[in-house]
Amino acid sequence: MTASQLLSTDEVPPRERGPAWCEWVYRHFGGLGSDLYGDEVPFDGHLAASRAGDVILTRLEANRHRVLRTARMARLSDAAYLKIVAPWQGSAEVVQKGRAAAVRSGGWTLYDTTLDYTVANPERSDHLIVMLPKEQLALPSLPLAQLVARRVGGTSGISRVALETMRSTYQELPSMSEAAARGAGELLIQLVRLSLMELAGQHTQQTQREALADRIRHHVAQNLHDPALSVEGIAQALRCSKRLLHGAFADGEDTLAGHIQQQRLAASIRALRDPARAAEPVTAIALAAGFVNLSHFSRVFRAHTGLSPSDFRRQALG
Repeated sequence: MTASQLLSTDEVPPRERGPAWCEWVYRHFGGLGSDLYGDEVPFDGHLAASRAGDVILTRLEANRHRVLRTARMARLSDAAYLKIVAPWQGSAEVVQKGRAAAVRSGGWTLYDTTLDYTVANPERSDHLIVMLPKEQLALPSLPLAQLVARRVGGTSGISRVALETMRSTYQELPSMSEAAARGAGELLIQLVRLSLMELAGQHTQQTQREALADRIRHHVAQNLHDPALSVEGIAQALRCSKRLLHGAFADGEDTLAGHIQQQRLAASIRALRDPARAAEPVTAIALAAGFVNLSHFSRVFRAHTGLSPSDFRRQALG
């Protein structure tokens, strides 16, 4: 039988559950920051992890929360993994290399732990997290930098075989011998490699939409500070119709306008967490992120984090 690790907030006093969860996530996943959207209700979370040879599989059941890995955190980590999130319930949005991929049950996406990233879990979730050694997937013919933060799928083809194998492997690991578990881990690496090779080789309308979405996200990132940034302006800059712009985001959970607002919020959150900008007025931070209406900024910030900008900064900086 393969060994497993179990962590649960059930036995933790209610007031200590949130901090305990953040500490567990930091230790288990090799250095991650996390927050709980400012929620004050007692946090409920459970982690159950097992190994299949070099592959680590973790079932994560928890209230809504977010995790982030900064470039500094990535540099301090010794281990290099490609990490898959495959929801059973709830949703996850992975942001890495200027791209965002939102997945629900039946889909999966992956990200590189040697780079900075964020993962938002905006609702109660039940996720399977699979960590695969990067060196075993880093092939010259596989452009990993272009494949992270993309929705791989899981409803058909090899990506579905990979998803079902990940799930069944996790569920059956307790009854496997170490040799069988090691073989299952090697099979998972092979199936993920085949899924990524298929994704890299697709030249479909879906891939073209994703390429346009990448161009849009890059343009948004470069011009986020401009309060005049709009769908109309992006269409002119990229020389395409507004219909194509909206179509590029049709498979995601957010509209283009929603993406712009989320990126502005993310920029504001990073600034408010930065000790070097602790003396900078909240108003200046909002304006630098492209917000014009400060009451609107405060309203959407509170809806996103559960706190006012000032309270968020105070909590983040201690």
